[in-house]
Amino acid sequence: MAINSVGENAALYANPKLDEAVKDKRVLGKDDFMTLLLVELQHQDPTEPMDSEKILTQTSQLAGLEASENTNQALSDLAASLGSAQQFSTISAIGKTADLGSNAITLDEGSSSSFEVYFPADIQEGSVQVLDGSGSVIKTLNVGTNSSGVYQFDWDGTDNAGGVAESGLYYVNAAYTTPSGQNLETRLGAYPIESVRFDGGNTLVKVGSNYVPLERIQEVY
Repeated sequence: MAINSVGENAALYANPKLDEAVKDKRVLGKDDFMTLLLVELQHQDPTEPMDSEKILTQTSQLAGLEASENTNQALSDLAASLGSAQQFSTISAIGKTADLGSNAITLDEGSSSSFEVYFPADIQEGSVQVLDGSGSVIKTLNVGTNSSGVYQFDWDGTDNAGGVAESGLYYVNAAYTTPSGQNLETRLGAYPIESVRFDGGNTLVKVGSNYVPLERIQEVY
């Protein structure tokens, strides 16, 4: 078993700015339709002028087209604004604790498993327990004196008797004593949020040594 302090935050990199798309001149807009209507009126036969009902129909269609375009643009701007506001509101969660909703790990028989546990308070002594699905303790890993923080543990895949643990799902809990004598418990899956990263419209939060999608977080407290 090894316990290792997790390193510093990763650097963030901005995405390169893309060139604006060239407007497709093959698509007619409301201004193009108005120009066509004016040209049609200018070149009409004075002896057989355009039907006023036809003109009213065309102008009504033009007004409907403009209203539709304005509505679509307003909705698009609103959606972009709400998306940005929701993303940046996540920044306020930095420093709080994120719960991923599970303390489970997987193990392939004959292999090892590494995982991280967050200790909110300083550790005088303690232990990390790996349990099977029935709640029986399979492996106990000792924790020495350390300051509060996120620590990585390496489980070699053996049980307390030295046998090889079977492949499957296991659960990680920890109990420890603080220097003042307080007995506390913690578990895998709950970590402080250290930073927030925006990547292609996705919001990622740094918990432990990894960035995870915001939707994976079940609770923030």
